[in-house]
Amino acid sequence: MSRTISPKSLHDLILKALANDGTELAIVDVREEQAFADNHLLYAISVPLSRLELLMADLAPRRAVTVVLCDAGDGDLSTRAAAKLESFGYTAVSILEGGVAGWAKAGYETYAGFNVPSKAFGEHVEHHFGTPSVSAEQLHAMIASKQNMVILDSRPMDEYNTMNIPGATCCPGGELVYRVQEIAPDPETTVVVNCAGRTRSIIGAQSLINAGIPNKVVALQNGTMGWHLSGFQLEHGNTRLHPDPSAPAVAAAQQRANDVEHRFQVAHATLDQVRAWQKDTSRSLYLVDVRTLEEYNAGHLPGSKHAPGGQLVQATDRYAGVRGARVVTICDTGVRSAMAAHWLKQMNWDVYVLDGGLPASGLAIGQDRKPVLGNPSDAPAISAADLKAALDAKSTAVIDLGYSRDYRKGHIPGAAFLIRSRLATDKANLPPAGSYVVTSEDGLAAAVAVSELSAALGVPVKALAGGTQAWRDAGLPLEAGETHLASEPTDVWLKPYERKGTVEDFMNEYLTWEIALVDQIKKDDTVKFWSP
Repeated sequence: MSRTISPKSLHDLILKALANDGTELAIVDVREEQAFADNHLLYAISVPLSRLELLMADLAPRRAVTVVLCDAGDGDLSTRAAAKLESFGYTAVSILEGGVAGWAKAGYETYAGFNVPSKAFGEHVEHHFGTPSVSAEQLHAMIASKQNMVILDSRPMDEYNTMNIPGATCCPGGELVYRVQEIAPDPETTVVVNCAGRTRSIIGAQSLINAGIPNKVVALQNGTMGWHLSGFQLEHGNTRLHPDPSAPAVAAAQQRANDVEHRFQVAHATLDQVRAWQKDTSRSLYLVDVRTLEEYNAGHLPGSKHAPGGQLVQATDRYAGVRGARVVTICDTGVRSAMAAHWLKQMNWDVYVLDGGLPASGLAIGQDRKPVLGNPSDAPAISAADLKAALDAKSTAVIDLGYSRDYRKGHIPGAAFLIRSRLATDKANLPPAGSYVVTSEDGLAAAVAVSELSAALGVPVKALAGGTQAWRDAGLPLEAGETHLASEPTDVWLKPYERKGTVEDFMNEYLTWEIALVDQIKKDDTVKFWSP
């Protein structure tokens, strides 16, 4: 039976974990994403009860780690989550007394938004280092006057492809120091770094400055959002990607990364140490390969996960859920791992660079599937073709447990959207049927829920093998929109440009929130950033 923990005791435990003295702590908020984004504890990770089996083992892999669960305050979601975690072997689970409301009532800070530790850190970096920047109007004038410059978009390709500053090249933040020599070999070339908003622009620009490149480097104030709000046109659908660096460019990047490691006192770990840590059941360990996905798939250290460097710093809580854990950054040349580690150290992580880079042999090929709690392969399943026949015969109905953003884009015709944690209250909104087939994006969220749905609905339930993607791959029809909502679609936090309404209002609201974080963290004694 899980116990409770007071806000004061949790506060003290946070401080111990941040001291990196071996104390480990995972604060797990089990509400849906939108509720989490409205108000949460700074170091909480978002693990909705409806996705617990899919996220928890990856974010908090060690079953003996101290886990503190929180919800809005009534304890219902936390109690249900605690029972599940304990059934999966987690042995140190507690529930925060009063939830997020109790934490706030005790006088501690709560935060809105997503990836807040990283966002707050980005604002701290700008103030601490005095990161230089240019406004959208200044950049527009620089482009018009054909200045000697390059614009590097520090977001992943999918975000860049959605919208980009005219003329910008996609060079995700973790790649900047590694590739800038190839992109801008002329030291007189000004390097402008942008993202959608602020954090990756600031971190990307300051990475290049910390690395000591001779070029003038500036961040674009407020990124593509600021560009749009200034009335300038964005480009869409581009795939312009950074070049691969030459051997001399890599050598120059390695020297710069070595200097960064020295100045920021970045620790290294040998491969033998890492292998010993993998066997150590007393500490949590995250091995993060910060190269590109293509490089990771071509060969990576067994047990490592892919976390591109820029995204790792931008959204650390998406990759590592246990404060006080060990983190090892990995790449081939040491450049990208060093740059990621020097930021994580400043964010107060116990971080190490894999000494010497990847070994020459013993690498795993392909993309590893994230660990899942439970046994999804044991769920009774049905193929896309057989489901199509059953739907044509009107002998079953479909429940979609996927994310609502994916449901809107395209779902199996007639499928009812349901948030699993609301099954007890929302099952009355499902279409009546003698049996159901449950689906999700790739089928995993559906498979782990089959037995629970069957028990609650009192009829046979099967999982669609391969999920909605298998249906799509079979060339079967989809319908779009919010056509059959059994649950209100509050399961996802939407970016400003994804929300319904006046996008400019949402962008201004987002940027105002982000800028204000630097003042909010001054009131929070749990914020501990390190500086050399």
